[in-house]
Amino acid sequence: MLKGIDPLLSPDLLRVLRAMGHGDEIAIVDGNYPAEEHGKRLVRLDGHGAPRILDAILSVMPVDDMAPEAVWRPAAHLDPKRIEPVFEDFAAVLLKHEPKQRLVPLVGDAFYRKVRACFAIVASSEPRLYGNIIVRKGVIYPA
Repeated sequence: MLKGIDPLLSPDLLRVLRAMGHGDEIAIVDGNYPAEEHGKRLVRLDGHGAPRILDAILSVMPVDDMAPEAVWRPAAHLDPKRIEPVFEDFAAVLLKHEPKQRLVPLVGDAFYRKVRACFAIVASSEPRLYGNIIVRKGVIYPA
């Protein structure tokens, strides 16, 4: 345990987050996602939902504010306008930590390609379909 660090942030996940540089991306995927196959680096956080993991990660990692888009979700049923409850949960976490950011939908294979290109994947036990999100790491500005 560490002071001020969410206990959900395992040593493996903290190592990955610290190793990431500006512009690197991390995906949090649901329990149905083929994370073992698609991940260059894989961190398992079984037993936890994707929005909870996003909350823990954003408690220590900035989101890129230099790019026009920095947070992506899949398009449910290939419909970018369809809003699933899990997307609303992700949006609430973003509002808490990064209120200027928005979720950008990616349709079909575009989302899978983006996950495969991520620096790392965090495998959750999120039971809801489409419970996946990708976040681009930002910078911590000098004081």
